[in-house]
Amino acid sequence: MLKTSTEESLRFIRQSLKSDEMDHLEGTHFDGSFPHVFVTIGASGDLAKKKIYPTLWWLFRDNLLPKTTSFFGYARTIMSVDQLRQKCHPYMKVKSDEEKKYEDFWKLNHYVSGMYDSQTGFESLDNVLKKHEQGYQIAHRLFYLALPPSVFESVTVHIRNVCMAEKGWTRVIIEKPFGRDAITSQQLSDHLASLFREDQIYRIDHYLGKEMVQNLMTLRFGNRIFSPTWNRENVASVQITFKEPFGTQGRGGYFDEFGIIRDVMQNHLLQILSLVAMEKPASCHPDDIRDEKVKVLKCMKPLELKDVVLGQYAGDPHAKDPEARLGYLDDPTVPAGSNTPTYATAVLRINNERWDGVPFILRCGKALNERKAEVRIQYQDVPGDIFDGKAKRNELVIRVQPGEALYIKMMTKSPGITFDMEETELDLTYGHRYKNLKLPDAYERLILDVFCGSQMHFVRNDELSEAWRIFTPLLHQIETENIKPISYIYGSRGPKEADEMAKLNNFAYYGSYKWVKP
Repeated sequence: MLKTSTEESLRFIRQSLKSDEMDHLEGTHFDGSFPHVFVTIGASGDLAKKKIYPTLWWLFRDNLLPKTTSFFGYARTIMSVDQLRQKCHPYMKVKSDEEKKYEDFWKLNHYVSGMYDSQTGFESLDNVLKKHEQGYQIAHRLFYLALPPSVFESVTVHIRNVCMAEKGWTRVIIEKPFGRDAITSQQLSDHLASLFREDQIYRIDHYLGKEMVQNLMTLRFGNRIFSPTWNRENVASVQITFKEPFGTQGRGGYFDEFGIIRDVMQNHLLQILSLVAMEKPASCHPDDIRDEKVKVLKCMKPLELKDVVLGQYAGDPHAKDPEARLGYLDDPTVPAGSNTPTYATAVLRINNERWDGVPFILRCGKALNERKAEVRIQYQDVPGDIFDGKAKRNELVIRVQPGEALYIKMMTKSPGITFDMEETELDLTYGHRYKNLKLPDAYERLILDVFCGSQMHFVRNDELSEAWRIFTPLLHQIETENIKPISYIYGSRGPKEADEMAKLNNFAYYGSYKWVKP
């Protein structure tokens, strides 16, 4: 009989992990002959209805899941599958000719209500799953934890105690935040390690599922044209940007707990940086790739306040949009006088042979002038200039969103009789090169990876530890010294001080480039 207290449960689990026979079928392709059960813990929440259930429907619609897959929801809310369906429906994007398949999808759905801090509910869930799996020699289980961090510990203990697949593998998908700093992150990692093996844990960072982020590997290591210039001899600076044109939209109370650095920079942007900067892996095996990412992070010193610009948006009194007239502190859910940054620029450096001296500039913020996520690799000025300073720097731009694109900014002679110069581009815009192509949503790609057992695009424990090592001292200093962010106007490019910092770190902004739509 398993004991129900968390401490005693953990002791039992640590002993049983050694003789665990699960995940013996771990691989890169799912086996469609065995049932797969996908369990969403927190099925009544926003993440489930807006992201997880729509993603599962799209994967089912496109016949990408094992034929034997069923879906189970678990949450505290007492409701039926029909009520769950009504909550999710506005986000499912169902076309008129898909109605029959949509009905088939919901026939495969089940729902169990229960508490997160009691083992009884999870025992009920396990009984329902066992009944569903009857008659099969092997059955696999996937658990998606769409939950607040406050219940992570108890839920994972109960899953390990009573809900593991008896014959087949069990995989657990975990959403950020993975802690608030190095200490809390390590506590979470230690807790998970006491329950599951690392190959059973899938820490999801949805940015790693985006098409252009995944393209970085091919771009870097599949093209001879880039490899010889991907170093400090040729690259002046690298800028990685994430911009949103809206504020907290009434969710400032949640955002205020974390701030822009924890929300975007420490995870999404640092993951992209490691893919841009890493050395060539021994193979495309997930652990070979993640090993190289960790090596890059280990070459970086912790961030210091002098290398950071922090901002907080204020309302624009002249804006037509009523929301743009409101600043961060006008959000009623934000604590009065909060100093939480909604914008940050940070300059990181990699102390290795390839990148020594090259600044990596990370920029992210809310309530800015546009929606954009991109990597901008800016090359050094041409030596021995014979054009009287008219030549501008070459740039390789990888646009993650919106409108996936890859283009190289270069100088060319302007057409005509004169010998003038102008900026132009070698352009690969996906919307023009690949007509009528539907790119998968990041969550689609990543959830399918979990079915296949591929951890390439998930965050490993040591990656997470290194990321927090780099950012934790800065985050603690901001909080303990109550550092006041610089005010910037809603809809602007952010604080001017951030542009000045980028300029000081060898990034040249000309403002003269005009992209011509193909």
